[in-house]
Amino acid sequence: MNELYYTYYESPIGLLKIGGTDNYISELSFVDNQEQIIHGEPGVSDVIHQCTEELIEFFQGRRKEFTIPVHQEGTEFQQRVWGELLEIPFGRTISYLDLAKRLGDAKAIRAAASTNGKNKIAIIVPCHRVIGSDKTLVGYSGGLWRKKWLLQHEFRLTNGIQTLF
Repeated sequence: MNELYYTYYESPIGLLKIGGTDNYISELSFVDNQEQIIHGEPGVSDVIHQCTEELIEFFQGRRKEFTIPVHQEGTEFQQRVWGELLEIPFGRTISYLDLAKRLGDAKAIRAAASTNGKNKIAIIVPCHRVIGSDKTLVGYSGGLWRKKWLLQHEFRLTNGIQTLF
């Protein structure tokens, strides 16, 4: 088994925990309270260092695509959902229904939404780009304020739009 490393990055939308191995990122999560912080000496692999650099570039508006390898454990269906999320272009959104249709079954909307919520690699696997069919912001484990911030950041860089929601 690969050794696990982690670090923390203070982003414009709060503290992020970055976790992974020498080969990939397996976690990018929001830290909202001190109990979530792992005390001790964090290890930083080259991949985690690269991830931190790419996040800095993303928040500075200089990066629209991540090149860092990612991996998260999941069923075949979950892998398909997370794969579809990676196909949503920077500065664009799709609905949960659109996501289910991309998977080939509009009736899978609840399963697709549930899997979207189980994504452990926020921002890089862009679950924040999935919104309600009525164009409202719904469901984001990092909080709707972060989802709104991320979407407005991307839309502003893509379209020059200052206010989206």
